[in-house]
Amino acid sequence: MSGEDVMERLREICLSLPEAVEKAFGGHTSPSFRVRDKLFVMTSEDGRSMMFKAAPGVQEALVASAPQRFFVPAYVGHKGWVGARLAADQDWDEIAELVEDSYRLIAPKRLAARIRLSAPEDPAVRE
Repeated sequence: MSGEDVMERLREICLSLPEAVEKAFGGHTSPSFRVRDKLFVMTSEDGRSMMFKAAPGVQEALVASAPQRFFVPAYVGHKGWVGARLAADQDWDEIAELVEDSYRLIAPKRLAARIRLSAPEDPAVRE
């Protein structure tokens, strides 16, 4: 997948979320995605990686399980953000779930509640 295709796929995932917009971060020109002016996904200037917010423990688990795909990014890593190498062979369903999780952590609760659950419904929960 070319760099343009990767960025288009990421853009499609991010902009499918309620009130998500694309807006560059600071003086950078690379795409970043926000909800109500709060970042939930940033991309590197070279387009080779993205960063997203993760719940406590997720960063460590992803980096430990797949260091060729995930890393602790500079500047925001200490705040729980995770880096994903887009040039690596990525599981785009997993990336979509991670982006949705980042959005849920950043977005106001009412907007976050509007995201459809990407996991299939558990039949054991139904009555």
